[in-house]
Amino acid sequence: MNKHGAEAEAVYYSAMESLIGPLTLCATEQGLCLIEFGPFEETRGQAEKWLAAQLGRVELLPGDEQLAGVRLQLAEYFEGRRRDFDLPLDMRGTPFQLQVWAALRNIPYGASASYKEIAQAVGNVKAVRAVGGANNRNPVPVIVPCHRVIGAAGALVGYAGGLGIKSRLLELEAGESARDGAGIYLF
Repeated sequence: MNKHGAEAEAVYYSAMESLIGPLTLCATEQGLCLIEFGPFEETRGQAEKWLAAQLGRVELLPGDEQLAGVRLQLAEYFEGRRRDFDLPLDMRGTPFQLQVWAALRNIPYGASASYKEIAQAVGNVKAVRAVGGANNRNPVPVIVPCHRVIGAAGALVGYAGGLGIKSRLLELEAGESARDGAGIYLF
């Protein structure tokens, strides 16, 4: 049932340990919709708030089986054995946010782009701050690689999981991609 329906929508959750600490994963029948940094016990409240705002009434159900493929692909990524994700996503956001998140998925593994480059990619060079806001609201970090967006001067700036996690993700990818010659990606 949609956001305005009376029936609660089933949302499955699962948790996993990772290179960047515990992650809480949430998915609808359509696909992965949310990743929170931290264990389920600590992130449940914020996950429920986001889910209610985006989907309306939900029923949060244990979903280790439903999210097994997501956990596997994330584990492969953190082990350096996966560069791209092949997962169904259920992205919820404004049309502009969806456009920005699609642009983020075009930044190759091991490369980075500035907020300005993302603004250019979505066709609005003056929307640098709005791109930053959309980047910050990305509901599925790592899968949609908002960690690959850096400041104009190459500085690490803002990340929902904290700059330490952003740095660790970039280091993971740099170690793998250094052999491939990846670097700054210009749209």
